[in-house]
Amino acid sequence: MLVIRPILLKDLDDLLALLEHAGHGLTSLPRDADVLKKRISLSMRSFEYIEKDRPGGELYLFVMEDIFKGKIIGVSGILSKIGGFDPFYFYRQEKQRMASGTIDVEHELNTLHVEKIYDGPAEICSLYLSPDYRSSQNGRFLSLSRFLYMANHLAFFENEVIAEMRGRVDKLGHSPFWEAVGKKFFKIDFPEADYLTMKNKKFIEELLPNYPIIVDLLPQQAQRVVGKVHPNTVPALKILNQEGFEECGLVGIFESGPVVKAKIEDIRTIKRSKVSTISEIKEDNQFENNEKFIISLIDPLNFKCCLSPIKMTKENEIAISTVAATALKLKIGDQVRHVNLKD
Repeated sequence: MLVIRPILLKDLDDLLALLEHAGHGLTSLPRDADVLKKRISLSMRSFEYIEKDRPGGELYLFVMEDIFKGKIIGVSGILSKIGGFDPFYFYRQEKQRMASGTIDVEHELNTLHVEKIYDGPAEICSLYLSPDYRSSQNGRFLSLSRFLYMANHLAFFENEVIAEMRGRVDKLGHSPFWEAVGKKFFKIDFPEADYLTMKNKKFIEELLPNYPIIVDLLPQQAQRVVGKVHPNTVPALKILNQEGFEECGLVGIFESGPVVKAKIEDIRTIKRSKVSTISEIKEDNQFENNEKFIISLIDPLNFKCCLSPIKMTKENEIAISTVAATALKLKIGDQVRHVNLKD
């Protein structure tokens, strides 16, 4: 049984072990015990601070736990609002039609313009699942579960949500786009720049020029990866597309992965989730089909969710499985939020 819950300081060692397999690309969770400890502490404060009516840049980190093995096997996160005193940086893609009747030439000029974001939106981030568990829709469950927390507390988050998808980086941390652009300005390797953003983004402001980057002048290898996702990220992007996320013309400034966005109320998991009362608890083999639903606790101080078959018994009443009830410590009469894992 896999359960998703807020991260705790006791998970630090397990998280470090999990991230050993992550390679380059999980920028928000570097394999640095001190940085991770600070981020876990920040996340714990965010979950505890529930007397708020607007987002203030809170970080929410969730872990997926195999409760039978007592092992952390996945992580995901949400930033309630990006920006603030420390802006987020992206490149905005633009195309310009160029034409000359004099020499009968016409072409499209592709450029990248620095975009500094100080005031939102929310961002989903920090998604990583152990390779040993990448089956049985576990990745979808890990990605979508955080939307149920958002559905429970819409006021905690900005109305628009983005996700910066991982761009083309190889196993050694080599990025064709970084080599052609970023390294020219920052004079350091991609993994080092990626790591430094977790400590202080000031170097970006100090060294990144505001002039447009003309993509057509870059080496072909760099041009080809602008706005392209890492092969391992394609399934995550597909899941978000199915949830209603679309590309918005922004790309990351380091490895130029695409940014996708959606209105919070249009995200499928949020829009279609419902709150029901548990009227019956029964064994898995007593359900008519094996369709899986994500079910979550509603209490903001005790968020937890898992997968379970459900059956509507009456309006706003459901039956859930014994295993799920045990994992979430639910009883008849409790309320849960639920949504089907996949249409």
